[in-house]
Amino acid sequence: MVPRHAHSAVHRNQLRRRLREIARRLVLPVLPAPTDVGVRARATAYQVPYETLRQEMIGALCPS
Repeated sequence: MVPRHAHSAVHRNQLRRRLREIARRLVLPVLPAPTDVGVRARATAYQVPYETLRQEMIGALCPS
């Protein structure tokens, strides 16, 4: 989920697409098959570069 946090629809959709792509390509393939994942972005996620989002999602959701 990507809350508004006073950003435009363009910025919300861009962040949503980034998070979805990271999950689709890097996180979900390494999780056990029947797994549901919920992600809620914080206001600071709008300013974070893609690489930082990727590292944080992998660190939080992928098993070591």
